[in-house]
Amino acid sequence: MRLMKAALWAAVTMVGFLQGASSTDSVVDYSSKNLSSVPRDLPPTVEFLDLSNNHIKKLHKGDFEKTTLLKFLNVSWNTLEEIDPETFLNTPLLQDLDLSHNLLKNLSGQHYLLHTGNLLLLNLACNMFPTMTLGSSFCTLGKLKRLAVGAKNISMGDFKNIAGLKLNILTLWMEDEPVYEAGSLKDVQAQRLQLTFTHNQIVGHSVVEDALSLFDQVELMNLTSGYWKLTKQLTERIEIHTSRFYLTNISIPWQDLTQFVNVILQTSLTHLGASDVTLTNLPFYDTYVMNVSKLNSFSARRVVVSSFFFSQEAVYNFFINMPVKRLEVRETSIIHMTCPKSPSPIVELDFSSCSMSDTIFSRVEDDKFVECETLGNLRELLLVGNNVRNLQLLSKRVQLMTSLQTLDLSLNSLFYNGLEECVWPSNIINMTLVSNGLTHSVFKCLPKGLQTLDLENNRISVVPSSILKMENLTSLNLNLNRLRDLPECHNFPILNKLLLRSNSLHVPSVQKLQSCPRLTTMDASSNPFTCTCALREFISFGIKSEEKSVAGLELLGWPHDYYCIYPEDVRDSILKDILFQEVFCDPGILAVTILCPSVILIASVAGLCYCLDVRWYIRMICQWTRAKHRARRQQLRPEDLAGIQFHAFVSFSQKDADWVHNSLLPYLEGPGGGLRICHHEKNFVPGKTIFENIMGCVQKSRRSMFVLSAHFVKSEWCHYELYFASHQHVARRTDGIVLVLLEPLPQYTIPSKYYQLKAMMKDHTYLEWPQDKAKHRLFWANLRAALQADLPDAPAETRA
Repeated sequence: MRLMKAALWAAVTMVGFLQGASSTDSVVDYSSKNLSSVPRDLPPTVEFLDLSNNHIKKLHKGDFEKTTLLKFLNVSWNTLEEIDPETFLNTPLLQDLDLSHNLLKNLSGQHYLLHTGNLLLLNLACNMFPTMTLGSSFCTLGKLKRLAVGAKNISMGDFKNIAGLKLNILTLWMEDEPVYEAGSLKDVQAQRLQLTFTHNQIVGHSVVEDALSLFDQVELMNLTSGYWKLTKQLTERIEIHTSRFYLTNISIPWQDLTQFVNVILQTSLTHLGASDVTLTNLPFYDTYVMNVSKLNSFSARRVVVSSFFFSQEAVYNFFINMPVKRLEVRETSIIHMTCPKSPSPIVELDFSSCSMSDTIFSRVEDDKFVECETLGNLRELLLVGNNVRNLQLLSKRVQLMTSLQTLDLSLNSLFYNGLEECVWPSNIINMTLVSNGLTHSVFKCLPKGLQTLDLENNRISVVPSSILKMENLTSLNLNLNRLRDLPECHNFPILNKLLLRSNSLHVPSVQKLQSCPRLTTMDASSNPFTCTCALREFISFGIKSEEKSVAGLELLGWPHDYYCIYPEDVRDSILKDILFQEVFCDPGILAVTILCPSVILIASVAGLCYCLDVRWYIRMICQWTRAKHRARRQQLRPEDLAGIQFHAFVSFSQKDADWVHNSLLPYLEGPGGGLRICHHEKNFVPGKTIFENIMGCVQKSRRSMFVLSAHFVKSEWCHYELYFASHQHVARRTDGIVLVLLEPLPQYTIPSKYYQLKAMMKDHTYLEWPQDKAKHRLFWANLRAALQADLPDAPAETRA
């Protein structure tokens, strides 16, 4: 039995207060603390106070003097015998007061209620009240919506002081062997009357009669027996005011249940509900059920069985063949539901939180599944939280339900392999597939006529373009999926609501929304936006939607639920607050910004180089570097310099002798140069032929230097010297030719017979004599570097 009824009484409001509490001092739990009185150190900010399961005998004036914000007070399961009339003088906000399971004795003397005018819920059940006479203080509870109370004697006039109250629920705890006077409840105005019985208590005839005559909703709780009497009483009644009848926390044999239901089907009741039911003595064969009824709906929640051997099919057949429009079996471990034996009037079926499988409604004949044909009137089917797995098989199960419009398959483990065709009935317009782990292939297994589609919390990464067009789809929910970009609407031409919250949208392509001309509402909040230039268009789109200038499109959650994830420096910043510099985001401006200064810089450097002849300096430095590098690399052995007396033999035209004598030789042979130079005017031996002198000078010189000019080209002897020198150095296997260009000497000015000179000018790096005196110093440095070498001491005649 449920002696925890008192706790359930306060549960709804307690949750509300806990959620609204602003600090830990707002909620104080002193339950089960072995207290004998109310603590004096209660924080003044307390709103929710639990003092249940203690040993408090009396509530005094001043116990709650400082708790002026108190809204919820639970003093149940104590030993309360007395409450001071001014106990709640300082708690004007008190809304929920639970004084159940105490030792209070006089209902007419609850004068403390005079100061609780804002009470919404009052629980005085399970006390020691001998009579139900409610005192005049109850008249002040003008806002009261729920009252729970119990007494051994209930008489006429006991409720006259609450006749002006319009209660939502009145709960009467029927004490052991209560005495009830017929008509005692006529002064009560309440939408629902709850009659709570104790263990093995028989339902009183008079109180049920009054309940069925006076209240629109009647609920019987904690029944375990006496159903035959209740069934007989319903059978004998001609007129029933009650439209909705509930049985809660009951234990009932199958036969009593079916008899009771069949009687209810013959009454004017429109709804029968049962929750927390234990079924005993279940059947092995089908049980008769009425085929005509005024009952519109039947609901059963949290039903368990105590039998191990029975026919499940017989149980299923009884419920599915009930002549009602709405059938609800929830939070019950049924694994299958049969098909009605004849065309059923059922319009709505709810089997949420059960254990239904893919075989629902089908039967096997000759090793083949036969689909259900008798649910042609069904419009709404709810299979939330079951074990349905194969989406294609389920389409077969419902294919003959031609009136089906709404299908909810949330919280299953659905999959679709994309291979077999789905065969949905044509009238389905609303489908919910929340939390199923489905991928993008599901779009190939959907009814064509859908108007609303909910695919929240699945594994969809893309909306494929190669799917059948859904001409009627107006709402698409893809929240909590894995989409990387906005979907296009080519297959949803009239879509007006698109939900994409908490996907993987980094940089949504706003241009894709151009394919959605009817879109009026979109939610792309809580996505991992990458705040780079590519996101500018989406941010601009959001700002415009905020200003309602984008054809009425509303962007839900904008701007506070749209924030950056990357880069790190702007993480958690709202998109609207992100500013992008145009120069970094426009390729044209960026190119101009970079290229223009670069071109100007390059042009300036080039002009400066031209003016300062930097090219010539670079070439000279390179030649000097090569000469130094070659000198270090070619480490001459003593035997390689045997017979070498001069650093260089100079060959020049006689017409260039002035430059040679005045410039070349002084710099090379002078103190700054220190080189030994051989030339014909000084070192040719008289008496020898010219050829012998040329050969001798070339052989005695480490290098041969040729001063090239237009005059040099016209000199036959210079050509001979060049010829002999080149062959001599080839024979030595050394690179001993040094060319000095005294003046520009284009290739076309060199006669073709001097092909050897042309080849040398192509293959050898030559030194140009600069006209600018500022460059002379570098020229001489390069030339000396090319000729420099450590030669043996010259013979006496050479030094002379």
